[in-house]
Amino acid sequence: MAAHRPRRTPQASGRRFAVLDPATGEPFDEAPDQRPEELDAVVARAQEAWRGWRTDPVARSTALLAAADAVEAAGPDIAPLLTREQGKPLAESNAEIDRTAARLRYFAGLHPRPQPLTDGRPVRSEIRWRSLGPVAAIVPWNFPLQLASAKFAPALAAGNTMVLKPSPFTPLATRLLASVISTALPEDVLTVVTGHEPLGARLASHPGIRHVTFTGSAPTGRAVAAGAAASLARVTLELGGNDAAVLLEDVEVERIADRLFWAAFRNCGQVCMAVKRVYAPARLYSDVVEALAQRAKDTVVGPGLDPGTQLGPVSNAPQLARVESRTAQALAAGARAVAGGHRLDRPGYFHAPTILADVPPDSPVVTEEQFGPVLPVLPYGNLDEAVEAANGTGFGLGGSVWGTDTDLAEAVAGRLDCGTAWINHHAELSLAQPFAGVKESGVGVAGGPWGLYGNLRPFVVHRPEEA
Repeated sequence: MAAHRPRRTPQASGRRFAVLDPATGEPFDEAPDQRPEELDAVVARAQEAWRGWRTDPVARSTALLAAADAVEAAGPDIAPLLTREQGKPLAESNAEIDRTAARLRYFAGLHPRPQPLTDGRPVRSEIRWRSLGPVAAIVPWNFPLQLASAKFAPALAAGNTMVLKPSPFTPLATRLLASVISTALPEDVLTVVTGHEPLGARLASHPGIRHVTFTGSAPTGRAVAAGAAASLARVTLELGGNDAAVLLEDVEVERIADRLFWAAFRNCGQVCMAVKRVYAPARLYSDVVEALAQRAKDTVVGPGLDPGTQLGPVSNAPQLARVESRTAQALAAGARAVAGGHRLDRPGYFHAPTILADVPPDSPVVTEEQFGPVLPVLPYGNLDEAVEAANGTGFGLGGSVWGTDTDLAEAVAGRLDCGTAWINHHAELSLAQPFAGVKESGVGVAGGPWGLYGNLRPFVVHRPEEA
């Protein structure tokens, strides 16, 4: 792997920290623990690299296409490392790498177009587009590579440079990915820094950064926005979700149960837009609970590198503690664990896939984002009640409606207060679509052309008409 090492390592302190395998709870490697003061030099180099990178869109597209090829070629090396530090099954790690390469190719083909303006005056006016400068990206641990690429692909395509900080729980695959991509890019166009706080806070508030893009929790997103405000940097915040799935009276339970289950439990439930609450009509409530519980009991839980594993461990100890706490609170308040309900008695951070019935509607496992392999199922009496409950949290990322009458399902979906609504499926995104939340689920838009233009600023040129 020597050819994939970064050409310049931005660390100077020599400090390192342990990276744990969530399947064992034990350290298996280390990453650089960089000091906040080291960012000055990193950002300065990104600023210098931007001067050349912004000038040639054709060269940028060629470089991003070459980077996509390099990512695919290195996939057999990157995927096991991602599984080792994050916990997800190897097939899901491979899918994350495929998505990263596809996103690089997609944004390599997008180019901002000048737009003429006509307002009746004898002046020719045109909107042109300019890049911003160095962009900071702060990425969580649930989809380290996919979420990183959702930030660096549009930023680099727009002509910016990037300083990328992954979570300290998952730094290794991101460092390897960046070193692979950097073989196709000029030096310092993409730099990864790793370490614990206050490294991220310093990056978000650094005066040389012109755009801060962050994915994570709402409380941390507020802190990031406050830090970026010091230099009036632009912010894009992709924050939490508490997506509801509303099942209609005509839903065919067995027909949709597999899709609904995995919409909630993929990546061990650690997906911002996963189904985190199910609202079922009272008449079908028992059938829905039993169908989901049976799938939870049948799911093979184990280390992500084991070929038969369907569900890996929770990614880290703090998140496992959160999942256990939310589950215990619900059970203490009268909920029933129809499947699971407990941590598994084995090394690592394993929690049984859990279906909760009879959950009080005000339980934190309903009103807050549990972000783990636990799914509450709640009954409703009529559709108005279901929609009100679905919209009744501070989040608004996604939602879905499930039923045979797709016209009715679409009408109900239109009443959901969220950024994306699906009918008879959930959490499937096109690279070409906008991705954004409402309320506490985010600020700004990612994805598609909106993601590209979010990394650009308009520049208007006026000239008089020729006499």
